[in-house]
Amino acid sequence: MSITVLVADDQTAVREGLAVMLGLLDDVTVVGEAADGEQAVELAARHRPDVVLMDLRMPRLDGVEATRRILASQPAPRVVVLTTYADDEHILAALRAGALGYLTKDAGRAQIAQAVRAAAAGQAVLDAAVQRRLVALSAGAVPATATPLPDGLTAREAEVLGLIAAGLSNREIAARLVVTEVTVKSHINRLFAKTGVRDRAQAVRYAYDHGIR
Repeated sequence: MSITVLVADDQTAVREGLAVMLGLLDDVTVVGEAADGEQAVELAARHRPDVVLMDLRMPRLDGVEATRRILASQPAPRVVVLTTYADDEHILAALRAGALGYLTKDAGRAQIAQAVRAAAAGQAVLDAAVQRRLVALSAGAVPATATPLPDGLTAREAEVLGLIAAGLSNREIAARLVVTEVTVKSHINRLFAKTGVRDRAQAVRYAYDHGIR
């Protein structure tokens, strides 16, 4: 079954280039191209794509607000940001709006294709530079004197959740916390049960909704 994709970018050459590149993939169909955020919202409602490849800086409506509006619809597509910006402000704004993936425009064709496929499957994909920023931000995310954590999460569960939101795999989380993967999986099972999330994609959104990063 083909993955349907909407491409949103105000630069004509970039937008058309992405559409052509994605159109060459056997398992992807480009259903629309948007030149600004408002058009992205309109075309997403019309075509109901599986994935929206979203630029952030666009006229009329920026990519963050466009993402927020698109994800308010049902069924909501997956949004992958593709932008030139990899600073904390843009990364956090996009992820808090609900974006599942975040790539910079340095990404190659294979990485973009992988991100689209992963997003369609509900998996978060982050550019290496973005992942490093989120890991750095997560280092002091849950201080010992913090206010009570949501849904009865323990500090360690919140720490694991923050690392999931930063794009780390179970193996990478285990190495960072100096514990076994079995222990990490146990923490994940408990925090999923407490928060009511069903997969890592929902966990990422929960983390950013609640400021756990």
